[in-house]
Amino acid sequence: MLIKNGRVIDPKSGFNEISDIYIENGIIKEISKNINLEDENVIDAKGLIVSPGLVDIHVHFREPGQTHKETIETGSNAAAAGGFTSVVAMANTKPIIDNVETLNYVNEIMKKQKIKVYSAAAVTKGFKGKDLTDMPSLKKAGAVVFTDDGIPIKDYEIMIEAMKEAKKLGMTISLHEEDNYFIKNPGYNKGQIAKSLGIDGAPNVSEDLMVARDGLLALDLGAKIDIQHISSKNSVEIVRSLKKLGANIFAEVTPHHFSLNEEAILEKKTLAKMNPPIRSEKDRLSIIEGLKDDTIEVIATDHAPHTFEEKNVEDIRKAPSGIIGLETSLSLAITNLLRPGYLSLEKILEKMTYNPARFLNLDAGQIRIGANADIVIFDKDELVTYTDFKSKSSNSPFINKPLFGSVKYTIVDGKVVYRNEV
Repeated sequence: MLIKNGRVIDPKSGFNEISDIYIENGIIKEISKNINLEDENVIDAKGLIVSPGLVDIHVHFREPGQTHKETIETGSNAAAAGGFTSVVAMANTKPIIDNVETLNYVNEIMKKQKIKVYSAAAVTKGFKGKDLTDMPSLKKAGAVVFTDDGIPIKDYEIMIEAMKEAKKLGMTISLHEEDNYFIKNPGYNKGQIAKSLGIDGAPNVSEDLMVARDGLLALDLGAKIDIQHISSKNSVEIVRSLKKLGANIFAEVTPHHFSLNEEAILEKKTLAKMNPPIRSEKDRLSIIEGLKDDTIEVIATDHAPHTFEEKNVEDIRKAPSGIIGLETSLSLAITNLLRPGYLSLEKILEKMTYNPARFLNLDAGQIRIGANADIVIFDKDELVTYTDFKSKSSNSPFINKPLFGSVKYTIVDGKVVYRNEV
């Protein structure tokens, strides 16, 4: 394959030039101007951006157990349409991925997909927060991160034991930081808007306390942790301080948390319900500041499919939390971070490719000679209105909203796995 005339951006090296890329047997063989070879498979990328394939370290593909919402295959198709070449699926399936047998089962399905799908494994058995899983065996079987995603680990002894074990293994623990002691109605920010809808909501402190506790434990123990889907102004400041103290900590933010504030629930109702919730405009702007100064180093979607029937309920307190995000992620970053001038395109791509790959030791996130040809080609200036999705679900607050940024090609190991024909 030969990709010609595109603006090639590699966040790792800082390379940013109009160049051609020659790919042979799935590997990048040459990057230079005016490569002239007889190749039947030529992509003219003139006017387009050519970057490493996007990497998402936080998705939910619902298989096994809830395949009416999503499967590994449909989730992979959605990822490819969004420009993602590598993703990490969470362990909160049914059954939970807390043993080697279940991990092997999902890994066999993941190996057959058009993109590269990796699996997380649980920290505790059954996500009950009481007994650790066999973390060494799970790592050996292919788990790339440990997480009880969706449920905080509240027991100090278990958290300390898990951090020590993960450190021995050279692994990351990824943490959902919400203490449900403070939460009466999850999914919505505790404030005047939620109150007007008869909802008590989730306060910032439910997140802030857990982030501070686990960050300080990680600092003391030398463990590596990931703060998932950070949402609170105070939590951003806590992570910033912990980094200055030397903690081995990084934070993810979702596109919906930097794109929306709590006012979205007035219009979008259950389509704006997620854990942690979309919070105030001050929280949103603090998240953007955290992205700007690298307090927040990763953009991850928390892609969470639910059916129309589940979301379309009269009592919004009964709807499940979460939205899909793989197909809109790049467009939201371009629309709400690049175009207002908050972040450069290079910095956005760093947070969506190289950083997530290096934090979880994935072989991804770079365009360089000798690397796997995992590439996304996109038009950063084209307006797109999302109406249909490759995902099995369509629970998104961004339906029918014009956004900038259109994926044209997604390439994995030198093969086109998604092509935008429009």
